[in-house]
Amino acid sequence: MGGLSGSLNIVLQSLLTDQGAIEATSNNIANVNTPGYSRQRPDLEETPPIQIGGLNFGTGVQLKQIVSLRDSILDLRVNQETQQQGKLQGFLGPAQEIQSFFNETTGTGLQASLTAFFNSLSQLSTSPSDLNVRQAVLSAAQNLSTSFNQAANNLSAVQNSVNLDVTQSVNQINSLTAQIATVNSQVSAAQAANQNPGTFIDQRQQLLNQLSNLVDISEINAGNGSLTITTSNGAPLVVGGQNFQLSTQANAATGFQDIVSQGTVITSQITGGELAGQLQIRDQEIPSIQNSLDSLAFNLSSAVNAQHKAGFDLNGNAGGNLFTPLAGATGAASQIGVAITNPALVAASSDGTPGSNGNANALLALQNQALVSGQTPLDFYGNLVFKIGNDMSSAQTSQQAGGQVLNQLQNLQGGVSNVDLNEESANLIRFQNAYNASARVVTVINSLLDTTINMVQ
Repeated sequence: MGGLSGSLNIVLQSLLTDQGAIEATSNNIANVNTPGYSRQRPDLEETPPIQIGGLNFGTGVQLKQIVSLRDSILDLRVNQETQQQGKLQGFLGPAQEIQSFFNETTGTGLQASLTAFFNSLSQLSTSPSDLNVRQAVLSAAQNLSTSFNQAANNLSAVQNSVNLDVTQSVNQINSLTAQIATVNSQVSAAQAANQNPGTFIDQRQQLLNQLSNLVDISEINAGNGSLTITTSNGAPLVVGGQNFQLSTQANAATGFQDIVSQGTVITSQITGGELAGQLQIRDQEIPSIQNSLDSLAFNLSSAVNAQHKAGFDLNGNAGGNLFTPLAGATGAASQIGVAITNPALVAASSDGTPGSNGNANALLALQNQALVSGQTPLDFYGNLVFKIGNDMSSAQTSQQAGGQVLNQLQNLQGGVSNVDLNEESANLIRFQNAYNASARVVTVINSLLDTTINMVQ
């Protein structure tokens, strides 16, 4: 009886173990398409044997634990690469819009207006007394001014839009860190209760991946399954079950939103994620383009005004400003305009006679003079357009290369954590066969017990 009872206990424990393994396998199959799910492996182990007399007898099997399969190093690398991809995406979105403002092949930008302005001066040099030609000069100057104004306003609009995106990104970061703090507590509680925290860790990893897409983060193992999350420069985001929110405040000098952590401005310390890309385009790329446009508008208008005042208009009077005078380069592109509306006031003459074209030729000659940073106006503008396109191209190239690296890392990560239906089906059959065999053993032991009881009677 004792031997049969012991055998019955072994097979009953085997049934429970195989049942747990089947449940874990079924859960894997059910979650084959669940984003972020890490497959679970039932770990079986032999129970300690017992010694009777000089012999050791096995006591069966038990389900030691259910382990969620993941590679923490790969998870970390995916997050790191996601930060860089997020930064490039945050930069490229507005950068593509900016590039469209200077797409000379579609007629946007300043090149056509600059060329048309100097072409009008060329026509003026051949017909200095023609009022229609003089009006064409004023119209070309007005079109050039409008192109400067529009380009500056477009850049400002994108900059303001990105500034709103910065605030939105901070709000998303705060929402994610609050969720991570909650899941952090759940992981710690599950581990403290000797339960499988795999589901919670999967959720946390998904949230961390989303957070990495927004901002650069560092992960520190705080023990008991908990993670401490900071920015790469140490600003706290999550500690245990508590999240530390970022905030925004207007910069007194620029009016744009700074990023604040625990009362300290950390805007310049953000190095990854969409937030970093947004800050780069808002605080570096757009101001650089604006400064170049302002410099071109100021130097060109100043040179034209100086030369225009050196000539004489159709009435023999000294010329005045052709463009509205500007106080300085700052804001020049948005402020430039045409100072006169009467075509007779265009100063084409160099000696006061109506037929003279000396000053018109001098104005035309400005086209080939180094007016801006040692370059002609068209060369300076061409280099600006090249820089915009080159910055865009470099970011796209980096995004493509980084995307390939990220795909490779995700494939490696999937090789560890993804569910393979063929493998799970084979495991299901294996555990089912073991369960059926144990059930048959139970039937045999019951039969033997019945026989033994009948023999005693």
